[in-house]
Amino acid sequence: MSDLSVTPDPAPATSAPAVGAPVAGDVASRVPDKVSLDGLEERWDAAWSAQGTYSFDRTATREQVYSIDTPPPTVSGSLHVGHVFSYTHTDVVARFQRMRGREVFYPMGWDDNGLPTERRVQNYYGVRCDPTLPYAYAFTPPHEGGEGKSIKAADQVPISRRNFVDLCERLTVEDEVQFEALWRRLGLSVDWSHHYQTIDARSRAVAQKAFLRNLARGEAYQAEAPGLWDVTFQTAVAQAELEARDYPGHFHRIAFHRSGEGAEAGTPIYIETTRPELIPAVVALIAHPDDERYAHLFGTTVTDPLFGIEIPVLAHPAAEPDKGAGIAMCCTFGDLTDVQWWRELQLATHSVISRDGRLLREVPEWITDEAGRALFAELAGRTTFSARTAVVDALRASGDLDGEPTPTQRMANFFEKGDKPLEIVTSRQWYIRNGGRSDGRGAGLREELLARGTELAFHPDFMRVRYENWVGGLNGDWLISRQRFFGVSIPLWYPLDAEGEVVFDHPLTPDEVTLPIDPSSDVPAGYTADQRGVPGGFVGEADVMDTWATSSLTPQIAGGWGWDDDLFARVFPMDLRPQGQDIIRTWLFSTVVRSHLEHGSLPWAHAAISGWILDPDRKKMSKSKGNVVTPMGLLEEHGSDAVRYWAASARLGTDAAFEVGQMKIGRRLAIKVLNASKFALGFGTVEAADPALVTEPLDRAMLAGLADVVDAATAALEAYDHTKALEVTETFFWTFCDDYLELVKDRAYGAGAAEGAEPSEATLSARASLALALDTLLRLLAPVIPFATEEVWSWWKEGSVHRAPWPTAAPLRAAAGDADPTTLLAAGRALAALRKVKSEAKVSMRIRIVAGELVVPGAHLALVAAALGDVLAAGRADVALVGEDVEGAVVRAAELEVPQA
Repeated sequence: MSDLSVTPDPAPATSAPAVGAPVAGDVASRVPDKVSLDGLEERWDAAWSAQGTYSFDRTATREQVYSIDTPPPTVSGSLHVGHVFSYTHTDVVARFQRMRGREVFYPMGWDDNGLPTERRVQNYYGVRCDPTLPYAYAFTPPHEGGEGKSIKAADQVPISRRNFVDLCERLTVEDEVQFEALWRRLGLSVDWSHHYQTIDARSRAVAQKAFLRNLARGEAYQAEAPGLWDVTFQTAVAQAELEARDYPGHFHRIAFHRSGEGAEAGTPIYIETTRPELIPAVVALIAHPDDERYAHLFGTTVTDPLFGIEIPVLAHPAAEPDKGAGIAMCCTFGDLTDVQWWRELQLATHSVISRDGRLLREVPEWITDEAGRALFAELAGRTTFSARTAVVDALRASGDLDGEPTPTQRMANFFEKGDKPLEIVTSRQWYIRNGGRSDGRGAGLREELLARGTELAFHPDFMRVRYENWVGGLNGDWLISRQRFFGVSIPLWYPLDAEGEVVFDHPLTPDEVTLPIDPSSDVPAGYTADQRGVPGGFVGEADVMDTWATSSLTPQIAGGWGWDDDLFARVFPMDLRPQGQDIIRTWLFSTVVRSHLEHGSLPWAHAAISGWILDPDRKKMSKSKGNVVTPMGLLEEHGSDAVRYWAASARLGTDAAFEVGQMKIGRRLAIKVLNASKFALGFGTVEAADPALVTEPLDRAMLAGLADVVDAATAALEAYDHTKALEVTETFFWTFCDDYLELVKDRAYGAGAAEGAEPSEATLSARASLALALDTLLRLLAPVIPFATEEVWSWWKEGSVHRAPWPTAAPLRAAAGDADPTTLLAAGRALAALRKVKSEAKVSMRIRIVAGELVVPGAHLALVAAALGDVLAAGRADVALVGEDVEGAVVRAAELEVPQA
């Protein structure tokens, strides 16, 4: 429990007093005897909730609103310190904009659909989904708790899709409770009445509505085409989800043989490949059109060494003469280059890899050679690894393997969450146009999306090039269908013809008012439930949408598109999208695509891009690397203000080290705010804050310097540079504490005045200046350290500091007049010189310097002279002031009083 006993009782927002109004009575009586950071998080979170401090006023006009497209964290485990880092950056912006007078729309979402949740449910409950099973009522999972890592995949209990989805929804709700508790502990100023799940009914309705509109405009389409496939998760993978990783393999030098008759017949043509198991899928050998070694072969054919398939030799500019043998086999499909060649050269399709990652179980019809058919029959159903071994053995036996395989590291494409290289298989999938196709419509859309990138303000601006490079490098449209279980259903059915065959070209669509729908259980208009799966009836689309197809609509989901149009008009297009740099290609780009297609605009005006958190070895922290730090322990050990300080000390777009030392500095700052405020408020009533009472040169100089800080911090925050704003404010704050408070302490206490006498003009000036400075500094620091600043505000003011207006420089400058802010710096250095004498003499700072000279640089003589009374009082010195050509202040010929025994 906190030992700070003076706290405003939580009251309903409707009865809250005017923000910033002075409390009744003497302020000094409200300042606690002992200050502490302990317990502030729990107490102020409860007060903020009760008082509706961060509630969004939905009567505000769009011009009055600042809306944030808050990233919905993935609910598939625990938050890590990287989340604390980036979400703190956003919260600083939200608090600043709120104090600037904007109504801040700051919702929270939970990204709980898709593969991460499925994997977590499998591990947590020890189950796996089998869509062929019926629903089991009152199902109890075989395992619960921990991560279920002791349960092998083979031992997971198969359950129906509906039971599996039930468990997904159950676990995400439990996780979200923990996530909200951590965000509250961190002090995020979220309006918790505005939250969503990416799998809830509203999110599903928005995602399905947007898809149907894409379909109606021709922006969504289905195609039977080669696509990337993860054999482990049994799902298609989009280009944006790829990771290129090193993968060990071997180069095999293999002989193909010239076809036909004559002297050249049978001549070997050597290729080098890491995937000899794909020889039965080869549809051409390809070399560069300018490669003289193979120019005479273009237009001829060769025969593969094992299966007797005749293959054309063709030219294509994407072939690499200096790679391997300079001529490559084009398989359908080994990699994305094969897809390019296949499409542009209009080659045959001879796919041999099935969705389970094994070779076809039937001998393909294009293999007509009997020996070749017999060999393939031996390979049928094998994994690619096993088939590769068998093919290499067969090449050795035939004499077509030139030498032995040589080890190499090749780059292979992986699903970002997968462990095995992706295969390319042909399947029917759904796509949304994103400018990735090279046809006329695709090229036009690409240019439009590049233009959108120029309209968007990136913070920092150098992140813009990542967007431009991604859009410019796209080589296909956005594949959005997934063969998973927990996700937003693609809202379609397909009619069955009289023979029971699916008519994919004429999908059946629902009315928007019926959304969300589940085609596996709902029935299309004009049909009855008993027509499902029978000739002349219908079937539901089995696939779900890629999770990005829903997450790309977070502005529409959070803003109420389609179900709260009044709210949507007040918040969209939004002001800010905060996010990580690694998902510019996915989340940022896909959101721009959906908004451009649906609304003809950007989804937001600004994008704030956070850097990564690095571990002590300067490696990115991530769950997959196992080097993350869970944040709740940090918040409890150091305090939320301290952790927020560490986060705010790093600029947008730059990677930051995980530094407990920086958190300790932040805790020291928060404690100093409490202690310095206790001193500043310890003199009496709030009337002391009257600017008209400021008369002393040192006081005016301090306020002049603070006015400069207000201008600099405001400009920095307007430019989304929270780090600079914190730097200038913190630097001034420590100068204020270390120099100004020490210099004016005696004067503020009224030292030397008769007991009971009215405070002097100089004393009132000090007290007024302390109050004015504290009022300003608390508001400047509030976005970064919200708990300590709110605590002090409650000793002194009604309402919340977080609803107080952002400080402006004008009233400070009016109080400061024409004072030179460097007066405080010069006086502080002079005081330090006096104290250095005592420190070197190893005597108490209370010992007086009874004689000597205080020598200061000539340029500072007038400045120090203006504050000399405060300098000598604080330094307990009776010395002469001298200006000379010296580098810094020094004391010459000092004599110290002799302490009495």
